[in-house]
Amino acid sequence: QVQLVESGGGLVQAGGSLRLSCAASGRTFSSYHMGWFRQAPGKEREFVAAITRSGGSTLYADSVKGRFTMSKDSAKNTVCLQMNSLKPEDTAVYYCAADPRGVYSRRSPLGYDYWGQGAQVTVSS
Repeated sequence: QVQLVESGGGLVQAGGSLRLSCAASGRTFSSYHMGWFRQAPGKEREFVAAITRSGGSTLYADSVKGRFTMSKDSAKNTVCLQMNSLKPEDTAVYYCAADPRGVYSRRSPLGYDYWGQGAQVTVSS
């Protein structure tokens, strides 16, 4: 079993930046692909970003390309999401997730067996 704990959420004005972190325990990241998803009030959970287990490849939703950057520090069992040029539409609860198999598309939540508790990100206009 792996446990995921997000941190770094908060309130920021439009155009500002936030950095989310996700720390894993129980197992190392060597066996897992990692992803970030978000869910705004009244909306379905949507894909934000993903990274391979080696950290060598990243994938981003079109809505965040050029603004968000995902990274992985295997030595610390931590993944981060650097969010720049934030917009009010980025307001959501952000979830860190771990995929142990890599069978499904990284954009789909189906393959992610482990989820963090969520971190609230609020962007004011």
